[in-house]
Amino acid sequence: MNHATDPRRPAHYRRHSRLVTSITHFEPASTAVELLLRLIAEYGLLVLFVNVLVEQLGVPLPAYPVLMVTGALAARGEVNVVALLGTAVAACLIADTVWYLAGKWQGRRVLRLLCQISLSPDSCVRQTESIFTRWGAPSLMLAKFIPGFASVATALAGAMRIPRGSFLLFDAIGAALWAGVGLALGWLFANAIEDIMNTLAALGRWGLGLVALAGLAFIAAKWWQRRQVELQLRMDRMSVASLAELVDAGERPMIVDVRSVLSSAEGRIPGAIAAPGETVPEALERHAREALVVVYCACPNDASAVMAARRLLQRGFTQVRPLAGGIDAWVAAGRDLELVEEVALPLPADSAKPQVSRVAP
Repeated sequence: MNHATDPRRPAHYRRHSRLVTSITHFEPASTAVELLLRLIAEYGLLVLFVNVLVEQLGVPLPAYPVLMVTGALAARGEVNVVALLGTAVAACLIADTVWYLAGKWQGRRVLRLLCQISLSPDSCVRQTESIFTRWGAPSLMLAKFIPGFASVATALAGAMRIPRGSFLLFDAIGAALWAGVGLALGWLFANAIEDIMNTLAALGRWGLGLVALAGLAFIAAKWWQRRQVELQLRMDRMSVASLAELVDAGERPMIVDVRSVLSSAEGRIPGAIAAPGETVPEALERHAREALVVVYCACPNDASAVMAARRLLQRGFTQVRPLAGGIDAWVAAGRDLELVEEVALPLPADSAKPQVSRVAP
């Protein structure tokens, strides 16, 4: 019997069952949109698991649309909402554990890889480190709500040797909050989602075209954002060889390290001063405005260094150059680093003792 018309069921349930009926009772010659909706209706848990997993691994395939559609199905009583939540959280934990282990194994090299695919490379790793330095593992509870933060945060947790138990606890809470919001939105707006699904199914190929158009618009918006970032990063650089030549000749330009405090603890270019964030150190303020200033970071395209250099130009400095390749290029050229003071890192309450970042001599 058709559940949507079953007289034994309450009227409100019969009315709310139209979504499931519309996406599970198609003729064999169904359109691509109908096939997609049928897959979600019949294999909702599997579709949700795969979608969330690939998104959390870094593929730009938004999971919230599927979360909301399955949340709407749960509102009709056709899918268990607890099973949906558990499936989404499990997918998040698997993907996040992959990045956690990769960060634990490869350290900052994984962070640089993630930052290269970020739409905001100027703040990708630096801001994540700043948040982690301040809040530690509990920041994972909100990481998935911050664009570009989630994958970097999980990899950074591994690189910082956050205890696995603490990582899994806070990451699970964050995953439950993130997935729960998506399912709740689908539950609350189930009627609107039902209307959209029915309209797409009725439109057939036109509905598929609308879905494809929305996907293309999403991709175009991402490309445009990345393009704008690339345009902002165009600026003359100073090569490592040129800087090394000045240093070896006894000329000491003002060298500014704009990495986070945590990154600086790994060692700086000799003579560099730290300037994390947007603050200008007193030593730099006293520096002659017409003298050379070299700014470096440890991010793709020298993004943080370029942004800092532009701010210094606005403050009246006339010769500011980002260091091409940053500190990685300096190290790759065989140049020495200057050790800095140890930096205590915040850890969860279950940690036995404070963790300290050290650089071997």
